[in-house]
Amino acid sequence: MTSPVPKGQPSPLIQMAQRLTLSDAHFRRICQLIYQRAGIVLAEHKRDMVYNRLVRRLRDLGLDDFGRYLGMLEADPNTSEWQAFINSLTTNLTAFFREGHHFPILADHARKRTGEYRIWCAAASTGEEPYSIAITLADVLGQTPGRWKVFASDIDTEVLQKARKGIYRLDELKTLSPQQLQRYFMRGTGPHQGLVRVRQELANYIEFNVVNLLDKQYQVPGPFDAIFCRNVMIYFDKNTQQDILHRFVPLLKPQGLLFAGHSENFSNISREFWLRGQTVYGLSKDKI
Repeated sequence: MTSPVPKGQPSPLIQMAQRLTLSDAHFRRICQLIYQRAGIVLAEHKRDMVYNRLVRRLRDLGLDDFGRYLGMLEADPNTSEWQAFINSLTTNLTAFFREGHHFPILADHARKRTGEYRIWCAAASTGEEPYSIAITLADVLGQTPGRWKVFASDIDTEVLQKARKGIYRLDELKTLSPQQLQRYFMRGTGPHQGLVRVRQELANYIEFNVVNLLDKQYQVPGPFDAIFCRNVMIYFDKNTQQDILHRFVPLLKPQGLLFAGHSENFSNISREFWLRGQTVYGLSKDKI
C-alpha cells in the first residue's frame, strides 16, 4: 500500500517534472535525432513543446534525466522507443474537409478518369483527411467495388490507430452535409452519445499503413491518380522537400494531381511539378 502524499507537497510525478531540466546540448541532440529519423526540423521556439511532450515519456519509463533517455535511444537503433519518440514529436493538426477548395477539384478530376481511381493520402494523421477524400469519391463515383481506393499513411502509429477506429465527436463533423453524415456515419447511443463512427462500407475503401516520407523507396501501391501531401512539407528543410517531391514523380499517373497545403509552395523547390490551381500541382512532363 502506497503512503499518501503529505498535504501541501507535490505528487512524485510533479516533483520529477520539477527537477528535470532540458539542457541546450540535450535539446540539440533531440533536434538532430528527430531530423535523422523523420526529417522534422525543430526550431528553438519549439523547445517548450519538446520538453512537455518528452517529459511524459521519461515519466512512463521512470527516467529522471534527458541524457539517459537519449543514451537509451542511441544505444539501440531498433528499440521500439524510437517510434514513441517520433510519435511524441509529431504535430497532428487536422479536420474534416480542411482546405475545402481541394475537394471539388478532386471530385471533378475523379469524374473524368477511367479505371480504378487510386489516391494516396501521405499524412493521414487521425483520419479526418482520408475519410474526407473517401466521402468525396463515394459521392461522385459511388460505392461499386473496384471503382476507387484510398491508401492512407502516416509516420505516427498512435494517430493511425485512431484513424483505423474511425470514431469522432459529432461536433467535429460540422463541415459535412446532413446527407453525408447519415450516409457515411453511425451515431453513438447511451454512453457513446455525441460520438459517431465511420460506416464499414466506407472504411473498406481505405487502407492505413505506416510510411516514413524520408524512406528512399515508399512501400505504397502506386501509381496514383492523385496524392494528398498537405501541411507536411512545412516541417522539412528544402533538400528534404526536394527529395520527397522527386520520389512522388513516378508514383503519379499521367495527368495526376498533387495537393499541397495552403502555406506550401512547391514551384520554388521543384521543376518536376507545375502549379495547376490553388495549391494543386501536376507533373511538368504532362504540360508539354
